[in-house]
Amino acid sequence: MILVGRDLSPFTRRVLVSMALLDVSCERREFSTTDDFQDILGFNPAGRVPALRTDDGETLVDSSAILDYLDEQAGDDRALLPKRGEDRRRSLQSISQALSATEKAVSSFYERRMKAEDKRDPKWVERCENQSRGALQEVERSAPAEGWFLGDKISQADITAAVAYDFIGFVCPGVTDDTKYPKLAAWRDRMAAEPAFQASNLDKYRS
Repeated sequence: MILVGRDLSPFTRRVLVSMALLDVSCERREFSTTDDFQDILGFNPAGRVPALRTDDGETLVDSSAILDYLDEQAGDDRALLPKRGEDRRRSLQSISQALSATEKAVSSFYERRMKAEDKRDPKWVERCENQSRGALQEVERSAPAEGWFLGDKISQADITAAVAYDFIGFVCPGVTDDTKYPKLAAWRDRMAAEPAFQASNLDKYRS
């Protein structure tokens, strides 16, 4: 399999962490949407990451679709997202809020970094970052005080929340605040101790 996208992409990273936990190996194409856009188009005409080229030649795009495929291959006993019931609904709600927080942080980052200073809209940045904070508050509310989201086993809710909080702290440090999100901070730190999470840490992107 070939996974397209670099570790800095939180959507790619949650796939990477999941693959590591499921003992799934892949070839990497660490393409950046900024610098390698044309290369990405060869895998996804929308020019977005991640994309996964499976061993049978199928190409899957969007991290949720890729993770669904990986869970299907892993089987119900090893899948990182419950297949049915209340645990699935709770997990999906937490994941959805974590992804929303991430997407709004990305919007803020692009507005601040990709536009000339005189073209930036501070009100848009403020709105995006407030939306990100609101979504993080919902994840914080649903997060366990200790342990993992579904008990004693790491699930997709744990992975996505930790990846989201870590990424948002990197690109929008004014949004994350460990004193306001103590459970999320603890969640991130628990995941940071896992080799699957450490393998794609963001240290190499820090200047």
